[in-house]
Amino acid sequence: MTKKKLQVVRPRAVSPLPALAAAAAVAVLLLLLTAAGRPSFLGRYEAITISSVASLPSGYSSESARRAPPAVAVARVPSDCDIFRGEWVPDDGGGAAPYYTNESCPLIQEHQNCMKYGRPDLGFLRWRWRPERCELPRFDAAAFLELVRGKSMAFVGDSLARNHMQSLMCLLSKVEYPKDVSKTRDPGFRTMHYESHNFTIAVFWSPYLVTANQSSDPAAGGMWDLYLDEPDAAWAAAVAGFDYAVVSAANWFTRPSMFHERGRLVGCHYCLVPGVPDLTLRYSLRAAFRTALRALAAGAGGAGVFNGTAIVRTLSPTSHFEGGEWNKGGDCRRTRPSTANETRMSGLDLDFHTAQVEEFRRAEAAAAMASGRSAARLLLMDTTAAMVARADGHPSRYGHWAHEKVTLYNDCVHWCLPGPIDVWNEMLLQMLLLHQPGAVSV
Repeated sequence: MTKKKLQVVRPRAVSPLPALAAAAAVAVLLLLLTAAGRPSFLGRYEAITISSVASLPSGYSSESARRAPPAVAVARVPSDCDIFRGEWVPDDGGGAAPYYTNESCPLIQEHQNCMKYGRPDLGFLRWRWRPERCELPRFDAAAFLELVRGKSMAFVGDSLARNHMQSLMCLLSKVEYPKDVSKTRDPGFRTMHYESHNFTIAVFWSPYLVTANQSSDPAAGGMWDLYLDEPDAAWAAAVAGFDYAVVSAANWFTRPSMFHERGRLVGCHYCLVPGVPDLTLRYSLRAAFRTALRALAAGAGGAGVFNGTAIVRTLSPTSHFEGGEWNKGGDCRRTRPSTANETRMSGLDLDFHTAQVEEFRRAEAAAAMASGRSAARLLLMDTTAAMVARADGHPSRYGHWAHEKVTLYNDCVHWCLPGPIDVWNEMLLQMLLLHQPGAVSV
C-alpha cells in the first residue's frame, strides 16, 4: 500500500494578516520563574519570552463553521476496554496523515512547532495508540464540538496543561477556530470561545495546584513556599462555573521548596536548612493532589464551588532526557516509540504516578460515601503509560532556529504539535462519550 506523503510547510513570506487574526491570536508570553539549588528544566524553559501572531487560513468564516453538519455517528470504544493500556503500532492506513500541520493550525506555540523549525524526521507522526482490547477511534472534531455544545472546559496546571489545550484547539480547527475572550492579558490565564457551538475553553496557570509563593530574598535562592493544604485561589474559585476541569501537575515539584501545613512549616524538599526535615518532593506532590481533589469533589450541590466533572490527568514523563540531565547535555533524539520491553515506568515517574492514582482513588471513595452513590464526578485520565514510550515526540532542539542565540535547553518535557500528545484528546473524547448523561454501554 502506498503511504501518503506528508506535506510539511516551512516558513515563507507572510502576507498581511486577515482581519480575524486578532480574534484567534494566542498569547504565549511565558512566566519568568527561576529556581536555584537544583534548577528545573521548566523553570528555564518558561523564562523565555515568545511573541507570535496567529493567522487564520484564508477563506475562513464563523458562518462556514455554523453550516458544518454534525457527525451522524460517533465511533465509540466498548465500555469494558481500558483505553490507557496498550501499545503504539504503525499507522500505515488511510488515516495515517496528521490531523493538522503548522499551516492549518495557527494556534501552535512556537517552542512546540517542530515542523516549522525543521525537525527532519516525521516518522514519529505515523504511530497510533492501540488499546489491548479494542481500537481507539481517530479524533472526530465535529463529534467533540457537538458533545460539548453549550458547555465549558478548564485546563488547570503548568505548561503541559497548556500544551494539552493547544493540541485540542488544533484538532478542533478542522471545524472551527475559537475567539479569544480573555479578560486579562496574563498569558497564564486564557479563555477561548467557539461561537458556533457556544463552547468555552480556558487554561489556568497553577503549576503546584496549591498556594505557592517564590521567595524574593536573594539569600533564599528562589526557594518556593508551598502551602500544601490550601488550593490555589488562581483556579479554585475560577472553575466554579465550568462543566469540566482537566487537572494535572508534576514537573514543578522538583524545585527546592518549603512545605507549610496548618499554618506552620512542616518540612521541605532540598532546602538544606538545619532543623527542617527533608520530606522529599514525593510528599509535596501527594499532599497537593489530595488538597486539589478534595476542593474539586467537595462542591456537589453548593453555590460558588465546582459542580462539574473533574478529569485528573496523570503525569507526563519526567524521564526522557538521555545522555545527561536537562542542563548537562541531556537530549531526546529517538525517532520511534519504545516497546514495552524497552521502556517501563520507573523511578520518579513511577513514584509520582502511584501517588496520583492513590490520591484519586481516595478522593473517589470519599465522594462516593458523601453522596451515597458511585462517584461519577471524578474521572481518571491515566495517560502516563502510553507516553513513557514516546521519547521520540518531544521538540528537543526543534523549538527555535538553529542559528538563534537563545537560552534554551533541549526540550524533552513538552510535546511537538502535531504529535503523540494528540492521543490525549482521542482518549478525552472517549471518556466524555462514556460518561455523558444517558450514555449506553456497548
